[in-house]
Amino acid sequence: MKARAGALLVALSVFAVACPSEHSTHTAGAFTGGVGSVPSVAPGGAPTAQAAIRKLCVAPAGTAGATFTPSAAASPAATPPQIAEIEHEVEQVRGLTYEHPVAVESVTAQEMQHRVEDEFDTTYPADYYDRRTAAWRTIGVIPSDADLRESLRTFLGGQVVGFYDPESKELVYVGSGDFGLEERLVLAHELTHALDDQHFDLTRLDQLASKCEDERSEAALGLVEGNAQFVSVGTLTRFPSGDLRDALGALVNGFGDQPDLSGVPPFVQAIEIWPYTQGLAFVTRLALDGGTAAVDDAFRHPPTTTEQVMHPELYPSDVPSAVDVPDLSGALGPKWGDLDAMDVGEQWLDAMLQLRLDSTTADDATAAWDGGVYRAFTDGTGVVVAMDTAWDSAADATEFASAMEQWTARGHAPTESSSDGTHVRLVFATSAALLDPATPALSGH
Repeated sequence: MKARAGALLVALSVFAVACPSEHSTHTAGAFTGGVGSVPSVAPGGAPTAQAAIRKLCVAPAGTAGATFTPSAAASPAATPPQIAEIEHEVEQVRGLTYEHPVAVESVTAQEMQHRVEDEFDTTYPADYYDRRTAAWRTIGVIPSDADLRESLRTFLGGQVVGFYDPESKELVYVGSGDFGLEERLVLAHELTHALDDQHFDLTRLDQLASKCEDERSEAALGLVEGNAQFVSVGTLTRFPSGDLRDALGALVNGFGDQPDLSGVPPFVQAIEIWPYTQGLAFVTRLALDGGTAAVDDAFRHPPTTTEQVMHPELYPSDVPSAVDVPDLSGALGPKWGDLDAMDVGEQWLDAMLQLRLDSTTADDATAAWDGGVYRAFTDGTGVVVAMDTAWDSAADATEFASAMEQWTARGHAPTESSSDGTHVRLVFATSAALLDPATPALSGH
């Protein structure tokens, strides 16, 4: 589960989920007129985009961190033999040893569903996601009738085999033994989280989430989930239970029944799956180049941008340029105020372009990312989203601007763009009339 979900780290059946871009169409994020209900906001805006992010942030519950003292329940004698076996395998593949036993609890599938659902309701604030829903509908990355929070609930609320909670230091899993391939893979994934947490403190993810640092959080999550993928696959192939061909076939083709994601927008699928797939590629590169020591060093100094994860050769030295979207509420009218704001990285923009363009065009257009942020404004009826993106060179900015022109032509939302050296600025709105005051104010920034 994403860092935004606070305490829980849940293994997605990534190998059982088809890549969203393979099923997306040019109309997957199309604007069809209006964005539905828009939350009310206070008139006026924060002076800068980063100030708006801080102002609008609603920290997920349970992100304050907690001091953990191993309890009597977390003892070698309390660890089921099947779990202890997987722990030993994880230690050998990861190259670290547990500092103390992991507290484990076996629950029923029904109890697991209740726990995950309760965690979701606590750590995905409805008001926060209502505002982001309106912003993303206006941009066109989700359909105009999609609800972002409910899409995330559907995506994350499927059959969960197990999760690790960095705050309570507990592994919760379904069943009591006789694990099959899928269960062993998921438990190895979660036990990797437990091992990494004991050595490197994974509650740092919660600290990023509590400040709504989306780009930094997503990048760090790529490392955390990517390493759990790397180690869990390593345990399954190095210590196969049964025919290795069956294990490899399950990794490629998926385990059991595939989840029904038909109601989840392709953009949301891409964002949620990314830490597991691209993170795995990132950690694999680190391990091949520098072994366990390189992976450990990355945990001490996590990547700060999704660009660093997507292009390991840029980690850790390449850092983005500062970008900003000023307060446009005055230009829009007296009733307008801040609705939403977030940093947008290479991965976010790439997933956006892939909704309507082929993957090669999208990848090439976003590969020279150097910074990005958006701010959304509303008067309770209309919505304007202004975005500033920075690129490594003027030629790179031109390439992104060209891709955005193609992207806009295949949608229906009122959109305007302008280029200035290495910057490309974009304005999305619920009506063409709203572009007139917003575009000059952003371009003049």
